Amino acid sequence: MLDLFSSTTTTITTNHPQHHQAAASTDAMAPLTPHWTQPSHPDVQEVIKASETEFLTKSLSKVALPPFAVFSKMSFPPCTLADKPTYATVQCGKDKHLDLNSDMLYINHSCDPSLIFDTGNLNILVGPKGLQPGDELTFFYPSTEWSMAQPFDCFCGAPTCRGTISGARDMTDAQLDGLWLNGHIRELLDERRRSNGSNGSGAEDPTARALQEAVSQAERGVEAARAALRAYTEAHGSRDGVKGVKSVNGDADFPSIAGRRGASSRELAGEMGGDTIVV
Repeated sequence: MLDLFSSTTTTITTNHPQHHQAAASTDAMAPLTPHWTQPSHPDVQEVIKASETEFLTKSLSKVALPPFAVFSKMSFPPCTLADKPTYATVQCGKDKHLDLNSDMLYINHSCDPSLIFDTGNLNILVGPKGLQPGDELTFFYPSTEWSMAQPFDCFCGAPTCRGTISGARDMTDAQLDGLWLNGHIRELLDERRRSNGSNGSGAEDPTARALQEAVSQAERGVEAARAALRAYTEAHGSRDGVKGVKSVNGDADFPSIAGRRGASSRELAGEMGGDTIVV
């Protein structure tokens, strides 16, 4: 990945779902002024700001966790449902978006992410490679976002870098293959295939394709679980089974999504360009 501070290409985050290692104008941008207490997740996350006058940030892990452990929860509060999508919201359904209202807003995009934003279960999970202190916290923005008003060229440096990122809507099946996607993104992809003229026969049969994708994802999950089990037993020297992993930040079970509380991240809009488009 590009060095946040010394790279000749400006590296930015728009705190979801617009940019990460993106080529951007070097014009100064107003820094975000958080309305929440900072640090919001001091046990698990370190936020690094390159400048107090420019919006250059990245997040580092402060913990070691095995693959698919719960890194944090998208609890309500501090999360709130958004009236409409903005650069600071996360898509959590086909027509639903939420404000994080926390330092989790500073997690950048990567095509080889260290985290998974599971909006269906309101969990932020560790990716299949596990997590170590000092690892950059990233997630794949199109795993939650269907469409973005302002695409960006990703320079995450991963061998599997997808190049231009503009939401899952504008990506091919090949570009999304092998990446974890939220349920609402998979549903929207299926709708796109049907609207493109799939006739229910052959390789483009949406039912057959959905089943094949389910099988492929299950196989990847099994392999990742095996790797996680090996890593855990090697680290703990256990031969008698593995105990479940709890959320490291001690969040209690969150209530069902309720009405908005407190200030909205939409009040911070205008500092960055580009909003997520309503489907």
